Amino acid sequence: MSVPSFKRTKFACYAAYFTMSSVFCLPPLLFVTLQTMYDISYTLLGTLVLVNFFTQLAIDLVFTVFSKKFNFQKIVKVMPLITSLGLFIYALVPTFFPDAAYVGLLSGTVIFSVAAGLSEVMLSPTIAAIPSENPQRDMSLLHSLYAFGVFTVAIITTVFLKIFRAENWMYLTIFFALLPIIAAVLFMLSPLPDMGDASAAVSVENTKRRAVGLFLCVACIFFGSCAENAMSNWISSYLEKSLQIDKAVGDLLGMAGFAILLGFARIGYAKFGKKIMWVLLIGMIGATACYLVVGLAPGIIPAFIACVLTGVFTAMLWPGTLIMMEENIPSPGVAAYALMAAGGDFGAAIAPQLLGIVVDKVSASALAQELGSTLNLTSEQIGLKAGMLATSIFPILGIVVVLVIMQHFKPRKQAPPIQPLEK
Repeated sequence: MSVPSFKRTKFACYAAYFTMSSVFCLPPLLFVTLQTMYDISYTLLGTLVLVNFFTQLAIDLVFTVFSKKFNFQKIVKVMPLITSLGLFIYALVPTFFPDAAYVGLLSGTVIFSVAAGLSEVMLSPTIAAIPSENPQRDMSLLHSLYAFGVFTVAIITTVFLKIFRAENWMYLTIFFALLPIIAAVLFMLSPLPDMGDASAAVSVENTKRRAVGLFLCVACIFFGSCAENAMSNWISSYLEKSLQIDKAVGDLLGMAGFAILLGFARIGYAKFGKKIMWVLLIGMIGATACYLVVGLAPGIIPAFIACVLTGVFTAMLWPGTLIMMEENIPSPGVAAYALMAAGGDFGAAIAPQLLGIVVDKVSASALAQELGSTLNLTSEQIGLKAGMLATSIFPILGIVVVLVIMQHFKPRKQAPPIQPLEK
């Protein structure tokens, strides 16, 4: 029997992850447009992000518990079509029913978030199950394509809104809704590896240490996801509203810059990377420094640079944790990948929402008005800076988790052999 070639399967996974970036990137780029056109508050905009990732979290948890109940091959093939359906509803309901705009945005968000959750559960273990000489490179490349997808979406969105104006945002969304169909066709024409036996290969030896290790990996991906997604979801609004940078310039240099650095850092690790735990530690430390600068720097240039540099430091926090799990927990199985995706999605849901709540609460406070008059800033600018400053708690806690992980997975010294008693 001939061994199937999985080259096209890899390409299908890469295409699906690339097009999936529109689900995460496009809504934040439209935050200001949606707020202006439909009078939606920052908290409700943050709620869309919350719903996005909590829906993904629900999918992750379902697959964590019931991973053996599903036909992975069929789900992978229809997953991109679900993305398209959600984006179509996201665009068309507000267009035809402007009085129920938020209902349409919410409904579309739930649907394409289901597909996003499936992609997190399915694509990483699919890549991991494909025979490869360098599985770390393949995993890092998969996640780098998400970053380059974000960059592409940011560029196309900025140019479109500049030329065709913000009120035509729905046509842009329809364009992005068509792209996942390409990935669906590729999956239909590609063989898929068998992942059903992966979780059965788990050794019963050191079960407790393995469970603690998996818990620590989930905590690490949670804090890393918080650090990455808080900035990726709010960088566009922050640059426009807080730093008073033109939206087109902010999205091209800020959002796109963040994404391109995210992608190049992942490509760099795929080619040269090693010692993933140290990469994770440096990433958490760097992300902490960036959030503190964004929240505290009085000047526009330092805050802008820190926003963009967050892409470098957070680049490997999600895929790097998956690589670390694979290196230290043999044969993790689909359920473990689903649990890791749940941790990442939970962080991606919590951090942007909390940031939005902090912005609204601080902006409406008397302290923000007093501080704003002293610093010659608006209360909204103070609120956005406070939100970024509060977000620094996530990578700070991530530093602690990575240090604990280093000790937990540290190779244990073998006890010397017992010498026989001399006669």
